[in-house]
Parts: sequence; structure tokens; C-alpha cells
Amino acid sequence: MQRRELFRLLGAGAALPVLSPDVFALFHAAQPASGYALRTLNPHQNATVVTMIDIILPETDTPGAKAARVNEFIDLILTEWATPEERTLLLDGLASIDQRAGLLFGKDFVGCQSSQQETILRELDERAALDRERLIPRGKRGSPFRGSFFGMFKQITLYGYYTSEIGFKQELKEEIIPGAYHGCASVASRGEV
Repeated sequence: MQRRELFRLLGAGAALPVLSPDVFALFHAAQPASGYALRTLNPHQNATVVTMIDIILPETDTPGAKAARVNEFIDLILTEWATPEERTLLLDGLASIDQRAGLLFGKDFVGCQSSQQETILRELDERAALDRERLIPRGKRGSPFRGSFFGMFKQITLYGYYTSEIGFKQELKEEIIPGAYHGCASVASRGEV
């Protein structure tokens, strides 16, 4: 199984079923318009976010999170939806990734080799999984702003990708607005006798 296929299955299984149609519509409506200008992330933070989302959901036979502009979705969520505490948690988390990269490899995260970046994210993912089991009871994991920084970041990335046009139509091959529904119709109204 390719890494992208694993992430697709995890993403579809973890993110979409917990979204009611109303919440899905809300996240879909939160997709940034063309020409969106960043309002919370500075250029370095944005470069870190772009690198991270590209590792989490890379381009394969379908466009990845970078093409779906998930970094802009994250900026919009931080700007318009997140509380100051949630915003601080995410921005501090981005800074901690640079600190970790500096300790391990002597560079900031964006300056590291892709294998080094994957090592850091894998370590964060393993720690997030342990934190999630320890801190958040089963059945109460719906909010993207619960748990560790990386758990939060990954969940927002999945929401941003799978509620985007690219993620929903090209990756999942779903329609955002399904075709007409004709409900119950009498046999006679369909021309049958």
C-alpha cells in the first residue's frame, strides 16, 4: 500500500465521518477564495506549513495538499475561527518544529532534507497518537483543536484537504452537491401501468 493510499484511508476514515453535513458545508465554505492573502502565518511559518502538508498529503496520481492550498485554509482557520489559545498552540508548535530540527540537524525544518523532515513528523505523529489515547477519551475527538499540536495540525490538514474541491472531487471522487432526488413517485407517473 502506498503511503498516500494509507493517508487517504486514514483521512477519509478519521475526518469525514465525524463531520455532519452542516459542519462539512461549513468547512467547505471556509476554503479560501482565489487570491487569498495570508493574515496570520508569516512567510517562514507558511513555508513550514507548506512543507508539512506536502509530507502529510503529497501529490501522487491526484494533487496533494499543497495544490489544494491547505496552507491557506489553515491560515484562514487560525485567523477567523481559532481562539487566541488555539492560535498560540499552533504557532508555538511550528516554532517547536524548527527548534527540534535545529537540535537534530542544525537547520530549520524547511532547510532540512526530506528524509530528515519525515523523521521529525513521524516522531511527532507517534507522540500525538500516544497523547490522543492518554488525554482524549474515545468518542470525544471531534474538535480539530483538541490534543497535541501535531494531532491538531494533522486533523486541520485532513479537513482542509478533504473539504476542498481537489480532495473531495479528485481524490474521493465524490460530488459536493449530488444530482436530483426524485423520491417516491407513483408507478403511473413514471409511465408504467
